[in-house]
Amino acid sequence: HLQLAESGGGLVQPGGSLRLSCEASGFPLDYYTIGWFRQAPGKEREGVSCISSILGSVYYADSVKGRFTVSRDNAKNMSYLQMNSLKPEDTGVYYCAAVPKSGCTADNPLPSGDFGFWGQGTQVTVSS
Repeated sequence: HLQLAESGGGLVQPGGSLRLSCEASGFPLDYYTIGWFRQAPGKEREGVSCISSILGSVYYADSVKGRFTVSRDNAKNMSYLQMNSLKPEDTGVYYCAAVPKSGCTADNPLPSGDFGFWGQGTQVTVSS
């Protein structure tokens, strides 16, 4: 079955950039819609971005629009979340998740409960 492994988190100063990677194994990633989520201590997990399996349509939370870019490379079984102009409020544990076939649109993300496969999470800390 599908397994996800994330990397790329770390400490970055406000205004800096970071690229998170999510590598899939065990099944072709093109079968899945990919979601990116984050969770700060004491807060609920929130959807950050989503990219559909077939159409490639994408969703971004209002808080990250214009700063984050989600992409996928099915040939390499990878998904990426490019994060620019980072702010302290972007701090949290970031997760990559996957759900087969389901899609997301610019106005309609998929809820976290729809995703059955999750990465281990990677810590992103934005601080001076």
